Amino acid sequence: MKLGDGREVTSGGLTGRLYASATRHASGPAAENGSGNRPTYVLLHGIGVSHRYFARLHHELALVADVYTLDLPGFGAAPRPGRQVPVGEYAAFVSSVLAGAGVRSCVLVGHSMGTQYAVELALQDPGLVAGLVLMGPVVDSTRKSVPLQALALTRDAVFGESVSSNVIVFGDYFRTGLRWYLTQLPVMMDYPLESRIQGVSQPVLVMRGAKDPVARRGWCERLAAQAPQGSLAEIPGVGHVLQHTAPGATAAAISSWVRAVDGFGVTA
Repeated sequence: MKLGDGREVTSGGLTGRLYASATRHASGPAAENGSGNRPTYVLLHGIGVSHRYFARLHHELALVADVYTLDLPGFGAAPRPGRQVPVGEYAAFVSSVLAGAGVRSCVLVGHSMGTQYAVELALQDPGLVAGLVLMGPVVDSTRKSVPLQALALTRDAVFGESVSSNVIVFGDYFRTGLRWYLTQLPVMMDYPLESRIQGVSQPVLVMRGAKDPVARRGWCERLAAQAPQGSLAEIPGVGHVLQHTAPGATAAAISSWVRAVDGFGVTA
């Protein structure tokens, strides 16, 4: 599943693709005012994959919000950088792209390694980020080894995911290629999410699928507790890629949380 061709976006020598379902795209007063009370969501994918596994959630959220989804540099349709890219540089890339799209405030929705980009961007540019949704966050600080992560992903693919989810994810892995995946894997494994989230002042919703062996409940509870304004939500009956296998329930949980948290200024 795709969101059309998107458009190429470049910043800091990195190139990605941006897919937008938004009523306002220009910069200036129109962008600052947004589209009434519609929130703005930005969806950030994890390692090896692309916007495609966000397509269902993107469409669900676009019914009530302005939504931006990316292929980050090196993934999906975006060209591979010639070097390893740290989490902070990806966050700066997203910040620059959103500024170019006229986004002044948003809720970041990160999945898997995308939760690391979301947290780092919230720390880098707190004025842009009104809140964070961290879905299937990685890497559990008690299970920080590549073999354990690989075993959890295998269990998830076999027992927690639909056929269509596996087709998208493994198709994207193949497209990314082993070399680039292994280039970025140490970046994911070394990022100290549990300590970095302690500095996030914005509201944080940690989400997981109830069958997710990658982001286990205990880990997600610890993360939510470490965030100064953290809470936890669980989607029953699904695994790690909850945004594809249960897009309606995931979108409803996100929207309900945004409505419940006072003070959001999340229009583009």
